[in-house]
Amino acid sequence: MEIQWRKSSKSSNAEGSDCLELAEHKGEILLRESDHPDVVVRTTRAKLRAFLGGAKGGEFDDLA
Repeated sequence: MEIQWRKSSKSSNAEGSDCLELAEHKGEILLRESDHPDVVVRTTRAKLRAFLGGAKGGEFDDLA
């Protein structure tokens, strides 16, 4: 089964190389950088949900 990677419509350049991509595979959430596709971080839905909640709440704004 091929992994179906998804990226945000808000990727920052025309080539789409300044973005993170997400996929679901075998019950895990996978995350990678588009310009380093061989490096994959695996996590759970619960951990991703917690991170996204913090990001939406501005907890990481100082890093952007």
